[in-house]
Amino acid sequence: MQIQFLGATGTVTGSKYLVSAGPTKILVDCGLFQGFKQLRLRNWANLPVAPSAIDAVVLTHAHLDHSGYIPLLVKNGFRGKIYCSEATYELCRILLPDSGHLLEEEAGYANKHGFSKHHPALPLYTQDDAERCLKFFSPVKFRHRFRVAGTVNAEFARAGHILGAAIATLDDGKTIIAFSGDLGRSEDRLMAPPSTIERADYLVVESTYGNRHHDPADPMILLGKTIQETVNRGGIVIIPSFAVGRAQILLYYMHLLKQSGAISNVLPVYLNSPMAADVTALYRHYRDDHRLNDEECRAMCHAAKIVNSVEESKALNLQHMPMVIIAASGMATGGRVLHHLKAFAPDPRNTILFAGFQAGGTRGASMVGGADAVKIHGEYVPIRAQVVQIENLSAHADGDEIMNWLSHFQHPPRRTFITHGEPDAADALRKRIEEKLQWSCTVPDYLETVELK
Repeated sequence: MQIQFLGATGTVTGSKYLVSAGPTKILVDCGLFQGFKQLRLRNWANLPVAPSAIDAVVLTHAHLDHSGYIPLLVKNGFRGKIYCSEATYELCRILLPDSGHLLEEEAGYANKHGFSKHHPALPLYTQDDAERCLKFFSPVKFRHRFRVAGTVNAEFARAGHILGAAIATLDDGKTIIAFSGDLGRSEDRLMAPPSTIERADYLVVESTYGNRHHDPADPMILLGKTIQETVNRGGIVIIPSFAVGRAQILLYYMHLLKQSGAISNVLPVYLNSPMAADVTALYRHYRDDHRLNDEECRAMCHAAKIVNSVEESKALNLQHMPMVIIAASGMATGGRVLHHLKAFAPDPRNTILFAGFQAGGTRGASMVGGADAVKIHGEYVPIRAQVVQIENLSAHADGDEIMNWLSHFQHPPRRTFITHGEPDAADALRKRIEEKLQWSCTVPDYLETVELK
């Protein structure tokens, strides 16, 4: 076997790993690059392997940095099966067409207002492209070993990160390679903990928070405090949020904060993402993936008013009373939240609250870093609102939690590849694993190929 790293090297986006076993070629994850322009340009470049030559895709979870390239892969000739967990398939049915719709919408907006360098601006793929790719999905149950292609078998175990998130293990009868995907947290308020893996010859592990330790303080307390302080000065709270995972924990916390009296029970809370609303409803169907009971699921689903139409979304920007708006995307790279930022970021009474990791090169990272203005739709918008980041709302394991997960291996892998992290985070985790566990570790380069002997 051999592995080539087609993404998630030096960055937390673009996860793609090409595993070859003789003539068989399997792509593990198929994500979009986000953030810096030089990374985003990779989405438009040809892969080093023809999509038609790939036999199958094994997908760890539905977030777009792991799944968002699939419509383009199919558009460019892939005709194999896409294996994933059952909940991941349901989420991709929601996320991928929405991604195509947003890409079309952004291209149309750029053409209408003339701020694109391309004439005309074109979407990377369309909603129709995304709808067409769904027929290639083949959902599989957790802990069920299945044949992927050729001599390669695979199995999924729960990763805890979001609904359906999986740790994927591949083997060809001789060599076992495990992919952590995005690991969840052992004591997450919403999601069940990640499953343990006891053996693999090779391991690919994420390192998003490999150099950090999550604050043990209850993030709900800081969330409630930030909201109440903003309300007291007559302001509005804008929360850029991923529609899958982050939006749901925020809704659950809104319910608990109102129930406890930490924020007013009549404070308007809006979920400006019909997609996130659809995702939230799935929590009732996949109870084994999370910790909530039926009553808590219902409370989460009713914690906010759903904003469906574009007209309703625009109307929010005309309001001036205190309220909370949760809207995609989580790093402010696109979606409806951009229009809210244009409307509310210039007002110092307001708060922009980021509830998770912000990849380098994104608007979110710029705002958290103290930028006094960010470029949205071709124009610079001043950032006078308070900017707050609550990092321990993250659904990613921190350095300690990753090390604890690794401790369950009965024998050291022959080599561990550290991916899906900014360079400092990946290297910090490498050093820690080498020093504490004495494992052989590598932080691979983009497009590097390694023989798995």
